[in-house]
Amino acid sequence: MIIEISDVAVFKQKALAWAATFDTLCYLDSNSFNDPYGKFDTIIAVGTKAELTASAGDAFTQLSAFRSANPGWITGFFGYDLKNETENLQSNNPDQLDFPDLYFFAPETLISIKGNMVEIIGDNDKIQKLVEPEGFEPSTPHTVTSINLQPRFSRPEYVDTVEKIKNHIVRGDIYVTNFCQEFFAEDTVIDPLAIFSNLNSVSPTPFSTFFKWKGNYIMCASPERFLAKRGSKLISQPIKGTARRDADKKVDQSIIEELRNHPKELQENVMIVDLVRNDLTHSAKPGTVKTEGLYSIQSFKQVHQMVSTVVCELRDDVSAIEAVKNTFPMGSMTGAPKISAMQLMEQYERSKRGVYSGAVGYFSEDNDFDFNVVIRTLLYNSTKKYLSFHVGSAITYHANAEQEYEECLLKAKAILEVLGQGAAYPQS
Repeated sequence: MIIEISDVAVFKQKALAWAATFDTLCYLDSNSFNDPYGKFDTIIAVGTKAELTASAGDAFTQLSAFRSANPGWITGFFGYDLKNETENLQSNNPDQLDFPDLYFFAPETLISIKGNMVEIIGDNDKIQKLVEPEGFEPSTPHTVTSINLQPRFSRPEYVDTVEKIKNHIVRGDIYVTNFCQEFFAEDTVIDPLAIFSNLNSVSPTPFSTFFKWKGNYIMCASPERFLAKRGSKLISQPIKGTARRDADKKVDQSIIEELRNHPKELQENVMIVDLVRNDLTHSAKPGTVKTEGLYSIQSFKQVHQMVSTVVCELRDDVSAIEAVKNTFPMGSMTGAPKISAMQLMEQYERSKRGVYSGAVGYFSEDNDFDFNVVIRTLLYNSTKKYLSFHVGSAITYHANAEQEYEECLLKAKAILEVLGQGAAYPQS
C-alpha cells in the first residue's frame, strides 16, 4: 500500500510511538539530510517473522543462511567484536551490556518514507490508525535527572594512556588508531523512546537509529555511513576530523576553514581513506576503487565533520553479506594498520565495545543495503538497568592528549545534554 502524507514529521512521530509498542523494532531516520545515496528518508521495521542472534565465530555464515531463508527486508546490527571472526583477534574486556555480536530480524511490517510518500509492506490494518487524526500520540521530551554517570578513565588516566599509544606510533607499530572510552550508569531507569526523541531533536543526523529488542535499546545519532550498496556500487563514507560549531556565523565559517586545513585532521582522514580503499579491493572489480570526495566538510547541529567518499563496483562473485564482512569493522573506528590497531586498543581500552563501533541498518528486498557507524549512541539493557555510551578519538603522532579528551566530550555533548549532565559533567 502506498499513501501520500501531508505532514510527514507528525506521521513519523506517531509511527515511532506505535512501533515502540512492539517487542522488536528498527527505526532509521535520515532527518532530511541531502544524501545522493539515500534510498529512503525513513525506515520503520516492526515485529518479527523470523530472527537471528549470533556470536562471533560463524555469524556471517549464519546470516547468509538467514538471508537465503528471508529474501525480503531484514534489519539488524553488526557488533564491533565480529572482528574476532573476520581476523584472528580476541575481546577480553568487561561487558556489562550483554548484547549479541549480531542480531537481525525479518519484520512483520515495514514502513518506508520518501518525501511525502509512504509505502507499507505487511499488515495494513495494523497501522491504519496512524493516518487517522486521533492515532498515537508522539513521545514528548522530558528532563532526565538522577543519573550517576561514571567514566572508565579519569581525565589524567586518559591523557596518560594516549601518551602510551603515541609511543607505539613512534615505534612504528601503528600510524593511527581510534582510542575509545566508556561512560556508564548503573541501576538506572530511563524512558528509551523519550531519550531518543530528545537526542534526535538536539542532534539530528543522517543515520539516526532507534532499535529495540528483548528489553535492549540502541539510541543513535550517528552522522556516518559505514557501507551502502546501490545496484552494483559500494559506497563508504568515513568520517575523520571534528570541530565544534559556533553561534556566530563568521566564527563558525573560520572553524570550518581551520578544520579543512588542519594537518592532523587531514592526516588522519587520508590514512583512513587509504585503509577503506584497501578494504574495498577485497570486493571490487579490478580498477574500480576510487575516491569520489576527499576532505568534504559536513555541518551538523553539534559539530563540523570531515567526510570522504570511497566507492567501487562490486564483483559478481561477492554477495552483499560478503561485501560487509570484507570491510568490517570499518576503518574509521579501527586504525592503520588495521589488525595492529585493533590489537592495541583491546590492550588499552577498559570495556568491550559491543554494538558501539558496529553498524545498524538493513538489507532490502532488491538486495541493496545501507549501514551506519554506531557512534554518538546510547546503549541500554533495561533488565540490568545498565546505561552506556562510548566516545573515541583518532590518535596520530601529532595528537595532543588534552585536546583529544576535549574532542571526546564535544562528541558526547548531545548525549550529555539529553541525560541532564551538560556542562556540569565533571572534567577531572
